[in-house]
Amino acid sequence: MSTPKKRALGRGLNAILESPETDITSRDISGAYVAGAIANIPLNHIEQNPFQPREEFDNTSLQELADSIREQGIIQPLTVRKMGYDKYQLISGERRLRASLMAGLTHVPAYIRVANDEQMLEWALIENIQRENLNALEIAFSYQRLIEECDLTQDELSKKVGKNRATISNYIRLLKLPAEIQASLRDGSLSMGHARSIINVEDPVKQLAIARKIVKDDLSVREAEKLVRQVEKIPLPQLSKPQLATPERYREFTELLQAQINAKVELIRSQTGKGKLVIPFSSDADLERIFTSIGIDRK
Repeated sequence: MSTPKKRALGRGLNAILESPETDITSRDISGAYVAGAIANIPLNHIEQNPFQPREEFDNTSLQELADSIREQGIIQPLTVRKMGYDKYQLISGERRLRASLMAGLTHVPAYIRVANDEQMLEWALIENIQRENLNALEIAFSYQRLIEECDLTQDELSKKVGKNRATISNYIRLLKLPAEIQASLRDGSLSMGHARSIINVEDPVKQLAIARKIVKDDLSVREAEKLVRQVEKIPLPQLSKPQLATPERYREFTELLQAQINAKVELIRSQTGKGKLVIPFSSDADLERIFTSIGIDRK
């Protein structure tokens, strides 16, 4: 007697999808599933979320999830927004989407919502902060983006994500640390606890020296806190003043501008956010060419 083939969906979700009380066939005049429905949507009809804050996904973890999905199916539906005729954009469930592709699925269960770009950003960031194992810097960037792009105060943000205001403030302060320390936070050689100790030191040169000593000597958070308390008494290597890390979106803008004008563009930015763009040119003709390429024409 042959063993029955396992279904692609988890038992709980499968029951929901087959229930007469769940509308998975309602369609609007364009033929697309209506908002509010749970539907099995072709993977090639779902585009990734442009507001996804996570920069890196662990391949081993994704493979484990893919193996689980292949055996048990997707227990929790993805959430998407309807973009048009049979076209959807992911709101939450990036890891499930990627793992489903690895598992060879062609369709995934998804809950369809209506959302504008601001809601998309807010949901994606909050969902990741609450559910994913983001590193400290990714969380800090997510908090900062929510505050800036969704026009929230730290108090309003604390209510949305269920974290106290002091925690949010501590994460955001990480963005003021030198680029090298931020890189160490990203790769895990420094923890959030280490960074909270370092950030209490005002001098960025000393911050960098302390961070290097923590990594070099593999200091615990408690040892790092002790080092910070004694920083004025302990000789530290002399370092040049570190540069402030440039936010990713500004680096992207600079690269786009360089491509448009076919010339090197240097972005100089201070810790207060002030700075300048420097565009060198080799001759008057080259300068005229740059003006023309950015839409400035005297004719």
